[in-house]
Amino acid sequence: MRETSVAATWLALLRDQAQHRRLATAGLFLALLAVLVLLGQSLLQLAGGNASPGLRLAMLGGLAGLATTTLGALPALVLRGLPQRVEDSLLGMAAGMMLAASAFSLLLPGLNAAAGILGSKPLGAGVVVIGMALGVLLMLGLDAFTPHAHAQTGSFGPGTKRYSRAWLFVFAIALHNLPEGMAIGVSFSQGDMSVGLPLTTAIALQDIPEGLAVALALRGAGFPPWKSVLVAAASGLLEPLGALLGVGLSSGMALAYPTGLGLAAGAMIFVVSHEVIPETHRNGHQTPATLGLMVGFALMMVLDTTLG
Repeated sequence: MRETSVAATWLALLRDQAQHRRLATAGLFLALLAVLVLLGQSLLQLAGGNASPGLRLAMLGGLAGLATTTLGALPALVLRGLPQRVEDSLLGMAAGMMLAASAFSLLLPGLNAAAGILGSKPLGAGVVVIGMALGVLLMLGLDAFTPHAHAQTGSFGPGTKRYSRAWLFVFAIALHNLPEGMAIGVSFSQGDMSVGLPLTTAIALQDIPEGLAVALALRGAGFPPWKSVLVAAASGLLEPLGALLGVGLSSGMALAYPTGLGLAAGAMIFVVSHEVIPETHRNGHQTPATLGLMVGFALMMVLDTTLG
């Protein structure tokens, strides 16, 4: 009886959110419909014995993101916090790496692939832009319908009063990890190491400060050290799940690959602009955060040139 009551309460919350956030609701519906179509194409290929050549690589990449998230959380066993300036600089560096990864490891390969398939650069760019729009719509919808919180801007989504602020912060970081995992999956879907390796390396590196930020937030909320680390590590589980989704999205029809690259890029750029950069600029440390972003961008550019 209690489970029925909880389900009814959540349905009422989601219905109310849908009425007040109609654009986000429509966007989420459209994005999920596109995701289902792309996944359906991939499942048909899988049923015919044509598994994606990059499935194993994508899962390894997703697990690497989970591992570095856990690694980043480990210092919380002995640390209770970092100076805010340092934290903003580290998160700024993570934002720079995500922006550069979106440009060099997602958008450029997507543009080249789409132009090669269609024989036209403008049409190819249009396909990638459609993918980007789907990624933004997906994240807008998830942002509207997932309860989460940020350190400076408060709580968002339905049912936020049912969770502590620490857990809402964990949900926010988990939302970041979904598009990162999808990007890894898409980049490896064709088995191309020159696309997947630099992107996965960048995402794995920037997961370290994210894992630390989650663990320290939980410690500040009163969680014991070991539990803070375990929960922070669990927030990285969406990376291998996102990688599985990403490789599935882009392994069907030919245009699914550049569309999937655009979708992952749009989702990542949305997260950086909507979540990460505003958080690093609200504490009076805009300059260290911006310098961190530039360092992260340059580091990713070097990685892409060296590993790509």
